[in-house]
Amino acid sequence: MTTTPLAADADGVWQCPIDLRRYDRSPVLSKAEQHAIRGLSVRNLRRLRHHDADAPQWAEVGRLLRPLQDVNASFDLPPSMRVRRAMHDAVAVLLLRSAEMGRAFWGWSEQEWLNFLGRNHTAYRDQVPAWAEGYVRPFLCDHAYHLGGYAGFRHLGHFDRLSLACRIFGRHLVEEKIARIRTLLTGWGYQYGKEDDKGVPSVMSQLFLLNRSPHSSDLTSQFFDRVRGEELLTEGGMRVLYAVQRAVSALGFCDPPATLSGSAVVNHAGVPAVWAQWVERWNDTTTMTHRSRLQARAALLKTGRWIAAQHPEAADPAAWTRQTCAAWIAAVDRMEIGDYVVRTSSFAERLGQPLQAASKAGLIRSVRVFFRDIQEWEWLRPSFDPLRALSVPRSINALLGPRPRVIADDVWAKLLWAGLNLESADIPRGKAGPIYPLELVRVVTLTWLFAGQRSNEIARLRLGCVRWQHDGTPVAGDSEHILARDSVCLLDVPAHKTGTAFTKPVDPLLGQAIEAWEALRPQQPKRTDKRTGEQADFLFSYRARPVSSGYINSSSIPMLCRKAGVPAADVRGNITSHRARSTIASQLYNAKEPMTLFELQAWLGHRSPESTQHYAKISPNTLTKAYDDAGYFARNVRTIEVLVDRETVASGAAAAGEPWQHYDLGHGYCTYTFFEQCQHRMACARCDFYTPKDSTKAQLLEAKDNLQKMAVSIPLTEDEQAAVTDGQTAIDQLLGRLADIPTPSGPTPRQLLPIVEVRRDTDDDR
Repeated sequence: MTTTPLAADADGVWQCPIDLRRYDRSPVLSKAEQHAIRGLSVRNLRRLRHHDADAPQWAEVGRLLRPLQDVNASFDLPPSMRVRRAMHDAVAVLLLRSAEMGRAFWGWSEQEWLNFLGRNHTAYRDQVPAWAEGYVRPFLCDHAYHLGGYAGFRHLGHFDRLSLACRIFGRHLVEEKIARIRTLLTGWGYQYGKEDDKGVPSVMSQLFLLNRSPHSSDLTSQFFDRVRGEELLTEGGMRVLYAVQRAVSALGFCDPPATLSGSAVVNHAGVPAVWAQWVERWNDTTTMTHRSRLQARAALLKTGRWIAAQHPEAADPAAWTRQTCAAWIAAVDRMEIGDYVVRTSSFAERLGQPLQAASKAGLIRSVRVFFRDIQEWEWLRPSFDPLRALSVPRSINALLGPRPRVIADDVWAKLLWAGLNLESADIPRGKAGPIYPLELVRVVTLTWLFAGQRSNEIARLRLGCVRWQHDGTPVAGDSEHILARDSVCLLDVPAHKTGTAFTKPVDPLLGQAIEAWEALRPQQPKRTDKRTGEQADFLFSYRARPVSSGYINSSSIPMLCRKAGVPAADVRGNITSHRARSTIASQLYNAKEPMTLFELQAWLGHRSPESTQHYAKISPNTLTKAYDDAGYFARNVRTIEVLVDRETVASGAAAAGEPWQHYDLGHGYCTYTFFEQCQHRMACARCDFYTPKDSTKAQLLEAKDNLQKMAVSIPLTEDEQAAVTDGQTAIDQLLGRLADIPTPSGPTPRQLLPIVEVRRDTDDDR
């Protein structure tokens, strides 16, 4: 058998060896051709025996036989008896089928080819032995591809597309192109790159066949879009197509596949056309981040639906006045969940509930920014000041403020334990096995548990983001490269929501986990950082794309909650990635040796302490300790020791007026029964109720056996508090103010002063 050489691949352009222009492609079979095919019979057609070259039957079918033989000669197959017989059988079956239909294979439709090639079709089963059916059918597909332009192999069920592509394009060329794609995918961490996986070879073969070229350089973006749009692959093949296009894109032959992440479907239903045009024009011009722009546009379209329902005359922003602004703010203040939106399935259980203050402020803020921008850009002549007319009302502003949603300490401790003890059985899995390797899942989880960063910042960490600050004391072993004792781990955080890149200390455990992942991480292509616009090597990148910023919420947290045995929500709401930031900040703020507010501000990467207040919350224990240390009760109450003379009470002398309560003033005793009402209690004027401790009467009192000691709490006035806390100066001032206030016995301290001096002199003489 002669074989036509395959087209060279030197210039990257594959040329089909079958030039259809050389053949007579008339679809109608003449009567003579039909009689000739039947006259040759199955036996001669199968073996292509033309002992008599001049036999009229062979001459009549010459125009049909020539292209079939050329196709057989173009196959890249080793010559063997079995292969030769299968190719001859294929020719015989095609000729017989053409005679039955009265039309040559040139004129068969795609559906007729499908009916002929389908597994349940018996058109050629009667013509060939059962054992040969599996060999004949692939060659029939080859002829259908070359001569009939048939490429609907997705409808043929289980079918070896790789063998078909190798026969048509050449095994060496096809395997070389597939190996290049598989090498890329394997390096990125795809399971498709393994030798035992048939997904990539099958899909690549189908793409080559559909594109009629075995070169990856011919797989353009438009071709991939057509394959998706017309669903030219099986369901499993469509899943592999995404990875294949990414590899072809990395080779520079097409654009990367479009993703739905970060995109949103714009629904202008119910929005006036003129308002929608202004919104889209503003959206195309503003320099907000992508996410903020989407949120603002959604709020503006909601405003447009309110305009259509309540104020159709204000559909054009030029028609807005201060009265329109006031009406909009009033409507927002009374708005409920589900008002002026198109899709409500995601919050159906909350329909009809009032909007929260933060949502109201966001709606008002979006409209304010919209009008501020279009006025500053001189698209609209100012008719009001947006900063004043669309300011958030005080009633709404009063409900806004710091409200950290801290996770309870016991729940957080369990989540920490779960993150430190992750096992292979805990990680999320797909149909083909683990979605990400255990090492990647573990390091992402530990970063969330220890770094205190936003999920977007975690997803955008770079390779080499961990550095170590040593104290110069090497650990036993390699003195140059082994971590020092008590080394500080520093984490480089990229530019983020509120500021530029910065460096913060983290637990060394996190640094070790990150370095362990860096050692195992497959080589990944650089990706564009959407926030900074630079090409970067993302730390958490696998299969040539970064781990999604939503991975922590959708996978990591549910995984940790399952392992820790804690619910995924508490009284403050669902456990989310951002709540870890509040929890860690609050724990650092309430530690035994806490961070100050400014230190915590630097650790979180905030521009101002006001932002930090939204994360750091004083714990009840810390507040209780501070309250106790402040001594509120002790500051306002003075405890006085009282001696109760039980003998005087028991004998009845107390009823006769004999003193039985003796208030200990330190330098003496006061026997005034209503001592707590005496204005001179903290600055005793030494009236008749006073008994000095060094007197004989006081000594006799203390010597009694039936004396009972008690403690009485006496509330203090402000002057008395000052006398207790501020010292002698406050006492002197208190004495001066009480100099003319009568004592319980009647005289004032000024009147008692000479008597007191006489008593002191008498005592000194003694």
